[in-house]
Amino acid sequence: MITLLITIVPSILILLFFVFSDKFREPKKIIIITFLFGILITIPAGYMNDFILNTFETDNEVNNALLGGFFAGGLVEETLKFLVLYFYILREKAFDEPMDGIVYGIVVSLGFATLENYDYVYRLSEYYELQPLEVAYVRSYTAIPLHALCGVIMGFYFGMYAFVSGGKNLSLALIVPYVIHGSYNFLVSFPNYYFVGVLLIALIFSIFLYKNVRESQKLKKKEYEKKII
Repeated sequence: MITLLITIVPSILILLFFVFSDKFREPKKIIIITFLFGILITIPAGYMNDFILNTFETDNEVNNALLGGFFAGGLVEETLKFLVLYFYILREKAFDEPMDGIVYGIVVSLGFATLENYDYVYRLSEYYELQPLEVAYVRSYTAIPLHALCGVIMGFYFGMYAFVSGGKNLSLALIVPYVIHGSYNFLVSFPNYYFVGVLLIALIFSIFLYKNVRESQKLKKKEYEKKII
């Protein structure tokens, strides 16, 4: 039971923080659907990641770290999250201000992270010859926050694209989380703690972006903003 709680609860707590800190709360139905989309995209992500690794892995450690970081990890997973925002959230009437981008970015990212974490704890822990509780504990302050921070960053740029200045913000919504996620996965493949630096950079950057949008939201009396795209 403790292992299961550590596997699931961190994602839920982070998600609830952002959902309830939103001045204008999002509809529960869309939150749930977005979270479920995050869970569902783990299925194609798993197949795509396996295909990339099985096809291109070699005996070269750096090659395999690059594959797991910037292709089978960052590129596949962040692209799938981005597609949920672009093809589902962007068309929803409830998506009507920049903060919503952050909220939904967090929700889809943590939907993904929750099922991925469960898979690592209860299936892949045996492959890595680790105890499930140990995997759950370590990922609760590494991989789970990483997904959440990528969600904040993706959501920020997605909100800027939809409501503020359009243009390159759409590309940045995918590229910046991809670079962060890929860098983290690449570095975590080696026996060092350099990946912690990526987490700290992502954390500081995310706090800055979130506070920027949050302060703007505090000045508003109404939620609705017209999309510019």
